[in-house]
Amino acid sequence: MNNSVTNTARLLGAGLRALLVLTLVTGVIYPLVVTGIAQGLFGDKANGSEIKADGKVVGSSLVGQSYNLPLKKGQETPEPDLKWFQGRPANGLGSNSVNTQYKLILSGATNLAADNKDLVKQVEDAKAAVIKDNSVNGYAVKPSDVPADAVTSSGSGLDPAISPRYAELQVHRVAAKNGLPVAQVQKLVEEQTDGRTLGFIGEPRVNVLELNIALKNLVATN
Repeated sequence: MNNSVTNTARLLGAGLRALLVLTLVTGVIYPLVVTGIAQGLFGDKANGSEIKADGKVVGSSLVGQSYNLPLKKGQETPEPDLKWFQGRPANGLGSNSVNTQYKLILSGATNLAADNKDLVKQVEDAKAAVIKDNSVNGYAVKPSDVPADAVTSSGSGLDPAISPRYAELQVHRVAAKNGLPVAQVQKLVEEQTDGRTLGFIGEPRVNVLELNIALKNLVATN
């Protein structure tokens, strides 16, 4: 009887020691090592690729934002604030209808086929809006000037970048709305344009948030 109790106590003691060791290794040491390596080698990415302006985090370089005017009374869809560069359409975004305690925006694609009537209308309406909004005194946008990313949403609906062509199409409107010379705004776009990754992966792109931060600083110095 005593031997049985002694063996049980030993087993319990060994199990407890194993639990403590594994908890220390997997629950404390390993997370600290991984976090330390991530912060040391990939600090920016580990922290969410944050973008800062005026000493504050204003967003992430991986997530697109909207630049709209405040909703007016009775208005359901906000109008774009045309003094800022605009990103891609976000037609795939949805709202949280399961747990309404929180106001969430769900990202995603429309999953509409290329010949879907709703998608065709979305593209046509977006194209007409791009032409109208960006045609200013002395500069008229033609239908052939509008690139695909100006009228179609990405798979997530949160694409942070636009093509240099779409950014350049907006230059005259942004310059007029902010009282800036067109040449200065054009130079801003060129400075904020990133080339292909490693010189051959992907396409040249302009991060809209970073571009608008640069625009804000330009306006402040004029």
